[in-house]
Amino acid sequence: MAEEPESLLLKYMKRFDAQLKSFDAKLDRFSDDLHNVKVRLSGVEEGLAGVNRRLDRTDMRLDQIEKRLDLVGPLQPGFRE
Repeated sequence: MAEEPESLLLKYMKRFDAQLKSFDAKLDRFSDDLHNVKVRLSGVEEGLAGVNRRLDRTDMRLDQIEKRLDLVGPLQPGFRE
C-alpha cells in the first residue's frame, strides 16, 4: 500500500517546530552567556571598589604627611585639590 502524501500544513508545522527548537537552544546559550557576563561584571565592580578604597586611604595618608611637613598651603595650578 502506497503511503499517503504528507499534508502541506503538517510539513510546515514540522519545519516550524524544528526552527523553534533551534531558537530555544540559542536562547538558552544566550541566557547562560548573559549570566556569565553578569558574574564577571560583579567581579570587576568589586575590584574597582577595592581600588577606590585604596586610593581614598592613600589620599588620606598623603594629607597627613603634608600636614606633618607643613606643606599645606594655598593650592597652586596643576596640583591636586
